[in-house]
Amino acid sequence: MSKSKLNISILMLLLVFFNGIAQQHLDPEYIKVTNERATKIVAKLELANPAKEKAVTDIIAQQFRDLSEIQDGRDAEIKKIKEDTTLAKEKQNEKIDKLKSKADTAIEKLHKSYLKKLGTQLSEDKIVEVKDGMTYGVLPITYAGYQDMLPALTAAQKDYIYKALVEAREHAMDGGSSKEKHAWFGKYKGRINNYLSKQGYDLNKESADWHKRVEEREKAKSGK
Repeated sequence: MSKSKLNISILMLLLVFFNGIAQQHLDPEYIKVTNERATKIVAKLELANPAKEKAVTDIIAQQFRDLSEIQDGRDAEIKKIKEDTTLAKEKQNEKIDKLKSKADTAIEKLHKSYLKKLGTQLSEDKIVEVKDGMTYGVLPITYAGYQDMLPALTAAQKDYIYKALVEAREHAMDGGSSKEKHAWFGKYKGRINNYLSKQGYDLNKESADWHKRVEEREKAKSGK
């Protein structure tokens, strides 16, 4: 065997070895959960291709695990800092801000890499479905809700709402919990509502009227 081939073989063995060590540190139950979550998302894509389904499921499940690794590591370090009574509050906040910034940078890099991996297997339309699957379908539900509540929305207003929700979804995809994902949408819904108020909508009145219409529709459906 040549020296170059020997070096490659050694490198491959090391990669397998270190990957094995990394996998040992993952909770088997969490691996199962991430696989199940990914499987549910992929099932709705209706790819009709077992090999592609497996590849996409693996990519999504790994993304959940990679996000968790960054976020759990960040949170553990933040906990240590908060418990360190030798540090002044100002110094604690400074260290925590640096940790959060470092984690955000890592998550942003991971986000881009993840989308590239999905792009090797899926069309843009299917990737959008994956994004919605990772964020509980909040975007289409919320967008439809705004249109139902405000039927007189202009094309420009609809465009603003949709683009804001798309931006929210990009952040929510990386949320470490359901609460965090919904918080991102809540933040952007606040922006949307401020925008609509400046456009002349009385959202309190519009919301109250909308709920009445929804109730009437539900009663009509049930025949009451």
